Amino acid sequence: MSVITQIADAVVTSLNGGSFSQSFTAQRRYQPSFALAEMETLRVTVVPKSVSITNATRDSGFFDCAIDIGVQKKVNPEDQAEADALLGLVDELMTHLRGRRLDDAPEAAWLSLTHDPIFAAEHLDSKHVLTSVLTVTYRVQR
Repeated sequence: MSVITQIADAVVTSLNGGSFSQSFTAQRRYQPSFALAEMETLRVTVVPKSVSITNATRDSGFFDCAIDIGVQKKVNPEDQAEADALLGLVDELMTHLRGRRLDDAPEAAWLSLTHDPIFAAEHLDSKHVLTSVLTVTYRVQR
C-alpha cells in the first residue's frame, strides 16, 4: 500500500473515532461523486490528493501527503442555520485533526490544514448541495 493511502485510511479511522455534533461515517474514495438523492445523507469523503517529496538526508526524503476531506449534504439554500451547522461541523473536523498524530500512522507528522473552498458556490446554486473541502497535509520521512 502506498504511503498516501495509508495516511488517508488513518484519517478515516481518526474521523470515525471522533465525537462530533453530527453523526457520519467517513469513507475513503477516489471519486467522491454521489447521486443527488444520496446527498440527503451527510457525506464525509477522504480523498488522497498529492504527494510532494523533498530531501531530508542523503538517504531519505520528506513525503508531504495532502489529503482532501469533503463534507457534503443537500441543504435548503435559504436556510442559513442548516448551512451554518455544516460549516460548524467542518470547524470541528479541523479542530480534531489540527496538530494531531494519527494512531494508525504514527510516523506521519501533521504539517498543515487549509479550508478551501469554504463552500462550492456552484454546487449550492445548481444542486442545493453544500460542499466544503479541507486539505490536511502530513509529513513522513522515508
